[in-house]
Amino acid sequence: MNYGVIARTIVLDQMVEQYLKKHENTVVVNIACGLDTRCYRMKEKYLRWYNVDLPETMKIRSQFLTETDPVYQIAKSAMDDSYIDDIDYHGKNILVIIEGLTMYLYEKDIRKMFSIIDKSFQKVTVMVETMSPFVVKHMKEKSIEGSNAKFTWGVKNGTELQRIVPAFSVRQEVSLVEGMKELMPVYCVIGKIPAVRNISNKIIVLEKRGRY
Repeated sequence: MNYGVIARTIVLDQMVEQYLKKHENTVVVNIACGLDTRCYRMKEKYLRWYNVDLPETMKIRSQFLTETDPVYQIAKSAMDDSYIDDIDYHGKNILVIIEGLTMYLYEKDIRKMFSIIDKSFQKVTVMVETMSPFVVKHMKEKSIEGSNAKFTWGVKNGTELQRIVPAFSVRQEVSLVEGMKELMPVYCVIGKIPAVRNISNKIIVLEKRGRY
């Protein structure tokens, strides 16, 4: 799990930084932020950054991270459409980041979360982490055994995800194998094996249809 989180951070940092370089004045919405600190690593590359998570999580976050303009905290669920009311985004390009969340949800939750994003933002790109259905069914993670959390949902690829959220088009898929290569050079070899890439978590990039 530790290596997976680091690999995810490496991959997403690169993807987010590249996106922000190409899209000035972007408003970033970081769903299920936890104690994520990407907003500081991307400092001065965005217009505003909104970290969104459950009230109990944000209470803990506020004990460690004091955030001020242009970084804001929203203590609400991603399935509560009222979180949009706290975001100043009118006419701006939106980047939504969703990491470490979808594997703990159900398909109906995924549909609702993306429906809120679709209805709320005119120009929006979503970078979402997904887990393979094989991993969901057959793998157990020690780091969550002490809680009520469990893996409940996964998709094989972006094409499958797009069928679930048809208002969006898949633009890119990046396996977390790319991050593992920087941690363990052996992944430069084993990462070429289709089975390894297929079961690894992915960052899928989607754009709202009709954007162009």
